[in-house]
This record gives sequence, C-alpha cells and structure tokens, in this order.
Amino acid sequence: MPTDRRLDVLQGTLDMILLGLLRGGRANAWDLTNAIHATSRGTLDVNYGTLYPALRRLESRGLIAGKWGTSENNRRARFYELTASGKKALRDERDAWERFTATVGLLLDSR
Repeated sequence: MPTDRRLDVLQGTLDMILLGLLRGGRANAWDLTNAIHATSRGTLDVNYGTLYPALRRLESRGLIAGKWGTSENNRRARFYELTASGKKALRDERDAWERFTATVGLLLDSR
C-alpha cells in the first residue's frame, strides 16, 4: 500500500463529487479544484486534464449547464451549475454509492 495519503479519483466518483459540489451553487473549474482539495484536506488532487473532460461529459449529458462569465479576478471563465437532471442524477448516484460502500463494509468485516 502506498505511503502517499493522496488518492486518485475514479471517473464515476469524480462526476459524483462535481455534482455534489455544484449542489451548493455555480462554480468555475478553479473553484471546483480548490473545493476538492480543501474539503478533502489535501487527500484528493484533481488536475485540469481530468477535471475539464469530466465537466464536458456532465454538460453533454445535460447534468450541468455552463455559461461564460467573469471570475473574481476579472478573467473570463466558464461557470457551471447543476440542472434538474443533475440533481436527480446526484440523488441516484449517492444512493448507489451508499449501497456500494455498505456492501464493501460487509465484505471487509466478514470472516
């Protein structure tokens, strides 16, 4: 097992994380990257090469909507927000995640 406490984020998990973060309101890629790093206390690092494809994937599925705007430091940025379909997908994904982690917990505690 690696000694580095940082974790890689699987694609489906990243999608769920992004939907969860956008539940709190609109955000750009910089905001989302910082929120992931801060909320995970530095355990999860997501680079832009992973983040942007995930945002495009979620947008193409109609789960988030992106619009161009101006960031706090007066730069052009794309801001994303959760759609109604995204809210439903987040509920469904969270339910599936909870069932999965409960099952893994049972397997780890068996024998």
